[in-house]
Amino acid sequence: MPLLAAAAAASAVAPPPSRRVAPLTSIRTPRTGSLALTVARCSPSHSAPAAAEAPAPPQEAKPKPRRYPKQYPGEAVGVAEEMRFVAMRLRNPKRTTIKDDPGAGTEASDASEDDEDDGGVKEEHEKEEEGELQEGEWMPSMEGFVRYLVDSKLVFDTIERVVAESTDVAYVYFRKSGLERSACISKDLEWFNEQGIAIPEPSTLGSTYATYLTELAESNAPAFLSHYYNIYFAHITGGVAIGNKISKKILEGRELEFYKWDTDAELLLKDARDKLNELSKHWTRKDRNLCLKEGAKCFQYLGKIVRLIIS
Repeated sequence: MPLLAAAAAASAVAPPPSRRVAPLTSIRTPRTGSLALTVARCSPSHSAPAAAEAPAPPQEAKPKPRRYPKQYPGEAVGVAEEMRFVAMRLRNPKRTTIKDDPGAGTEASDASEDDEDDGGVKEEHEKEEEGELQEGEWMPSMEGFVRYLVDSKLVFDTIERVVAESTDVAYVYFRKSGLERSACISKDLEWFNEQGIAIPEPSTLGSTYATYLTELAESNAPAFLSHYYNIYFAHITGGVAIGNKISKKILEGRELEFYKWDTDAELLLKDARDKLNELSKHWTRKDRNLCLKEGAKCFQYLGKIVRLIIS
């Protein structure tokens, strides 16, 4: 016991053991003016993804201007009006026949409302005084005019027969129009026969055209109706003027039945024109273009037949 008490008393008086302290490291301060600054370099940070940025609103594409097909002259009225422009485009005042131009049927030009087609024929010296003859004048012959009547009768016979007998519903609108000329030409040929003038057979020109019309009527009604209308159109607007000229020069003023109608021929032609325009509303642009092309071909045929008058 005395030993334990002495040990306890000694531990109470003895100081605690000392701790080890790390030696201080001297800090060297640089001289004034030579303080070096170092810039910490950091690795480049990746930019924020593009999706994080607000996207620019997409620019709306401007709508392309709507393109409308170019309208043919007279198209708003009807195909007959379009063909009238073609007829005036073919008009040539310096020749007795039209100039053959395969592309003429697809072209059109501006013209005044007062212009009329002459059926592929234009007489020279239209304003000459009665009885005045000039060198190079358009001079008909009796035999040539009779040949012209014979071929014309064959052409009118053909178109009038097709319209009267065909089962195509398009042709029904033009039956008994009052424009018919075949019977009238027959009367004129009878009169010439009584005068002792021989009546020949149709020429190759008339026969070829009549055959073409017959075949066309069976294959394409719009194309045939183009010829149908233009034949009457040419006769009324140009053929009558030719008839008057011939009457004065070689028939002593006799007016032939070919140039007579029971009523106003212009009104009859207008009625046929209105029906054709109404019918063409159901045709495609391709059908209308074909009518224009056939119209040009019609005047080529008629122009060649008219040349028989001066042959």
